[in-house]
Amino acid sequence: MKIEETPLKDCYILVFPVHSDARGHFMRSFDRSAFSSIGINAIIDHTAEAFNLAPYTLRGMHFQLNPHPEAKLVRCMSGAAFDVVVDLRRGSPSYKHWFGTSLTGDESHKALLVPAGFAHGYLTLTANTTLSYHLFAPYHAELQRGIRYDDPEIGIQWPASPQVIGERDKALPLLSEYDPQFEMQSA
Repeated sequence: MKIEETPLKDCYILVFPVHSDARGHFMRSFDRSAFSSIGINAIIDHTAEAFNLAPYTLRGMHFQLNPHPEAKLVRCMSGAAFDVVVDLRRGSPSYKHWFGTSLTGDESHKALLVPAGFAHGYLTLTANTTLSYHLFAPYHAELQRGIRYDDPEIGIQWPASPQVIGERDKALPLLSEYDPQFEMQSA
């Protein structure tokens, strides 16, 4: 597995080796020892998929509060999406900074590792886009929160204007109106 750093501390792009032959290809999409090599004790709690019918569908920016903040591994299974994370950990050198990358079903051997304490969201770039998630913390509905995708303090530069946004995501607060109180953990 190839691990590529992003501009945000503790956030990585993972590129999985693909073994091809006449039948097609085989790929390992999760490797616990590779995660350990970058200091992450990753045990998958559950997996999920999000199917998006229309292009320019926006989901985000979501996170789960303490004491069960979610880390996740996100991969595009079909279609294409611009995947974005925002570091919400006070004390982090990349606090309030964002990073975005394109994930495509054609390149399903690439994934984004979203650390705990980060907000996550995406904008689909094509119709019929499916994203797959490996989540490393139990789901707690009462701890689910989010911030606005268009928060001017963060300044995410989306590649296109969102055309479909859920009512919950439209009503999310700005970061200045809500402090999730994530602290940077020392290594």
